[in-house]
Amino acid sequence: MIKQLDQLFNTELGRQRDSVGGLPPVHLWDTCLCGDIDIVIDREGRWIHEGGEIKRAAMVKLFSSLLRREADDYFLITPEEKWRIKVAIAPFFIISAQRQKRSTDQAISLTARTGEVIVIGENNPLWVEPQQGRAALSSVPLVSVRNGMSGLISRDVFYQLVSWGAVNPSTHCLEIESLGEQFSLGSVDE
Repeated sequence: MIKQLDQLFNTELGRQRDSVGGLPPVHLWDTCLCGDIDIVIDREGRWIHEGGEIKRAAMVKLFSSLLRREADDYFLITPEEKWRIKVAIAPFFIISAQRQKRSTDQAISLTARTGEVIVIGENNPLWVEPQQGRAALSSVPLVSVRNGMSGLISRDVFYQLVSWGAVNPSTHCLEIESLGEQFSLGSVDE
């Protein structure tokens, strides 16, 4: 059983590693701020420059690899330049989910619009967060992607996760399991 669990983990984590394919070491670059640039990552993970969407997937993937978060700000950074951009909710938008089951264990991998694969687990937790300035009923499902940056889970994917979840009778929360960890999708009414 342990061997099956290790095999499941290694398979899914390998898919995650392959999807990022050698990201630049943006966390090591100590570049001075050049200013703000008119780039916004909207609620659905679309990159908008001066009012128009950047539609070239390769360019968006490149820009996302140069993205860094510092406190509540996001920057496009290279060894020579650092530009502040705006992010509506999260810099990544999750467009699909896949579940791999072996015996009683499972791994859930999510795919971002940029093609990046995220395996929900200890290193990439999932949570539901209330939106600022909104009613308590308005919350957003997020997953940690990398380096303190999160991905907003699309409504369709969230419903898929809900269908895979189970109610924990002690907490009255709908939970989903991935890589041996439990993640709450929200409380349920009795």
